[in-house]
Formats: sequence, structure tokens, C-alpha cells
Amino acid sequence: MSKINEALITEMFEAGAHVGYSKTRRHPSTKKFIFESRKKKDIIDLEKTELQLSEALSSLVDIKTNGLQVLFVGTKPEAKGIVRSMAELIDMPYVTERWLGGTLTNKKELNNRINRLITLTEQSERGELIAATKKEKLMLEREIERLERKFGGIKNMKKLPAILFIIDPKKEYIAVEEARQMNIPIIALSNTDCNIDIINYPIVANDTNLSSINFFVKKVVDALK
Repeated sequence: MSKINEALITEMFEAGAHVGYSKTRRHPSTKKFIFESRKKKDIIDLEKTELQLSEALSSLVDIKTNGLQVLFVGTKPEAKGIVRSMAELIDMPYVTERWLGGTLTNKKELNNRINRLITLTEQSERGELIAATKKEKLMLEREIERLERKFGGIKNMKKLPAILFIIDPKKEYIAVEEARQMNIPIIALSNTDCNIDIINYPIVANDTNLSSINFFVKKVVDALK
């Protein structure tokens, strides 16, 4: 059995990673990761979380070595800021707005939209937007903004990612379904309401508290640097 990293467990505790949801919201798959229930809330066993985190980070070794991509996914308000900033820090693709169906399963259509974004952006930067009137130019500029909001985080994702890192797989269930359909493994920060049986590398911990999300996202990013 792996030696428990007490210092890391203390860090997770201080980040609030141990705080789960109420017992009534608990998904059966997370039962063995519950240390106890206190004041109607499940308390997560961080010793088990530490082992899960270690396994998840180990799965990234080959990805880093081979220069592959990890797609970061976190659209909930608490997650999107840190997910975007950390993914950009290591030049990885990310989705922080609504997950668009077909992001993984309809790559042809996705590429069409991304190519449209790249073309319009380059034309705009060169002052070459092709528009007959000011109104048409304004409409094109708004199209760029809309496409950037939807696809800006994945415009450099030239092929399917090697793995997904998801904050809250229950919320991002469409991303989970598409990844499973395409046989792309998933690392997921999963609170006690999530079905972790369908996740390759679940990390059972608080996925709502900003400090907890920040802690785990930084660990994944550090493993990829």
C-alpha cells in the first residue's frame, strides 16, 4: 500500500476538499469514500482522495512525455476562472462556457466552426474584414465574439485530446458521455453526488468550493509542466 502523504492531506483539508454534500444527495458509488456524516453533510475520507489524486497524476506522465493534450472542462461559475487561467498557463485546450454537443463526436463540424473563427480573426487583425456596409462589418465582429466565446478555448485543439480533466462530471454529463463514446479517459474532480463508476480516474473531493477546485486544478497543471 502506498504511503499516505500527511502534508498533502492537510493541504486538502485546509482547502475544504473534505466537505461533501448531504447524505440524501450521495451517489452510491461514493459511499466507500465517506469518512462520516456530520451535521447532515458527508465528510470525505481524504486519505482515499490522496490515493486517487496520486493515481490520476500518474496517468498524465505519458501525456506530458509525448506532448499530448489534456482538455480541461469546467463550466460552473466557481470553476471557469481557474480552469481557463490554468489551462492557458500550460497552453492546453479548455471549455469554460456551455459544452457544445459534438465537441468530441463531431470533429468535422467543430473544425468548420473553428476555422471560421480563425479566418475572421485573422482578417479582423489585418483590417481586411470583407463587408459591404458598416452594419455587415458589425455583424461579423459580433460573430467573432460569439465564436470566440464558444470555441476560443479549443481553437488550438488540432485533434482529439488524450484525456479530459473535468470539474464536476455530474454537471458536465454530456462531456462525459462523449468522452466515453470516443474512448477518451477521464480524470474528474467529483463530489459525493457524482457517479464515479463511469470515470477512469475519479478524485472524490469538494467540486464547488473555489479553494478546493483551485487546489486540484493546480496539481494537474503542475503535473503537466
